[in-house]
Amino acid sequence: MQIIISNSSKEPIYEQIYAQIKRLILTGELQEGQSLPSMRQLAKDLEISVITTKRAYEELEKNGFIYSIVGKGSFISEQNTEMMKERKMKVIEEKLLVAIQNAKEMDITLAELKEMLTLLYTEDE
Repeated sequence: MQIIISNSSKEPIYEQIYAQIKRLILTGELQEGQSLPSMRQLAKDLEISVITTKRAYEELEKNGFIYSIVGKGSFISEQNTEMMKERKMKVIEEKLLVAIQNAKEMDITLAELKEMLTLLYTEDE
């Protein structure tokens, strides 16, 4: 598992870790039951504080992506397909909101935005 931390990002380090592990789970690169590196090991590998990795793991666990067993470590949770679909839909909505905000700032009309989306969506068909 490779995690890349960007010091130039405005996003806190724990959120960068959270987002990258979440992506690996949602894309299936990390499978159900697979173990994650210990918080200490990940902190050592990334040369960051254990508190930072702990916070990332806590967020992942709170959102149902991983579970922890005291003394054994953290593992990838079973991903309910309906729940995964809902999470992916939320990610799409968030990205669309950013696109909409950018379009509004550039005075792009809804019709123009729909046309762009339609072209991009049907590009590979």
